[in-house]
Amino acid sequence: MKFNVNQQDLQKSLNYCQGVIEKKSTLPILSNVLIEASNSSLIITATDLDLIFINKIQNVEVLEDGKTTTSSSIMYDIVRKFSSDKKISLAKEGDNKIHLESEKSIFNLNCIDPSEFPLTDENFSENEFSINSKKLLKLLNKCKFAVSNDETRHYLSGIFFHQNQNEENFFLTAAATDSHRMSVSKIPLSQKIDFEPIILPKKTIFQLCNLLEDYEGDVKISNIKSKIKFEINNSVLISKLIDGRFPNYVQVIPKENQKKLEVDIKLFLDSVDRVASVSLDKKDGVKFSLTQNLLNLSVNNTNSGDGKESLSVKFDHDLDISFNSKYLIDVASQIEGDKIEIYFKDTGSPALIRDPSDFDSIFVVMPMKA
Repeated sequence: MKFNVNQQDLQKSLNYCQGVIEKKSTLPILSNVLIEASNSSLIITATDLDLIFINKIQNVEVLEDGKTTTSSSIMYDIVRKFSSDKKISLAKEGDNKIHLESEKSIFNLNCIDPSEFPLTDENFSENEFSINSKKLLKLLNKCKFAVSNDETRHYLSGIFFHQNQNEENFFLTAAATDSHRMSVSKIPLSQKIDFEPIILPKKTIFQLCNLLEDYEGDVKISNIKSKIKFEINNSVLISKLIDGRFPNYVQVIPKENQKKLEVDIKLFLDSVDRVASVSLDKKDGVKFSLTQNLLNLSVNNTNSGDGKESLSVKFDHDLDISFNSKYLIDVASQIEGDKIEIYFKDTGSPALIRDPSDFDSIFVVMPMKA
């Protein structure tokens, strides 16, 4: 194996691999990337057994076909420190060394036989559909902050995707909850798709977001019973799915919240953030004291002090309620327009949050006990 590749192309590919490979793997081969050179292209593969990432670099000067595996983190660390946009020459030296050269730098890295690299060959040709990359990224971003970290309830540690229908229209809907807050967002589909409901794991979500940030175009999605495949430009991501039943989130959406608060999103975000600064652990609730067109925010912490602030708002009722400041900031950060609408029922009931500029997304936040 012998080839020449552009530094930036290789760095970008290896950078994506870092999000897949586990730092402390018990199997040495899982710390490695599989490198295959042939037909003027380079294919780099990384896996942790649950997630497989495959990236193809085109227009590579391949002098000799071949494949090997070497440490992903070490190779990435070296490649990113080479001069940008310079040519890197790589060649396999015997069975267990790979030779890297760029300008005046020379490295010889240890290799493991590529036959040890775990690869699965599954047929994903059924149940295929395409979706715009930015629409898919929107769904992921609107929901990922609400994914649970509680490993005992594994079915909450991902985003639930399913297709639903409203009259003649079909939607791809995403939902996530950690039982303290919930996010639901949907995007219209041009037609009905063949898609069974799935729960996409957290690690896959973040890897997918990284890939979609850099790409404009369509994403091809196909799923079989326990796995899903995303084809994005020159990359493929194959992920195991979470085996479990996502709760009926529709039941949790408040139906009787008639007390509407409307406020400028930037003023609201800044104000909550400032007042919450007095609390070191952020577990202290931000107290809302609402009266006619006025919101008083306050935090009181016995160890560090207290803070308060007032905001002019649109509101026609009297209400006292407290929230975890981080939950409010997470939700408010996803609002696209210049206003946020919060609907209340009473002090102890969850609040429904809407973005007036995006009718396809809603958020629910549980209040803190006073």
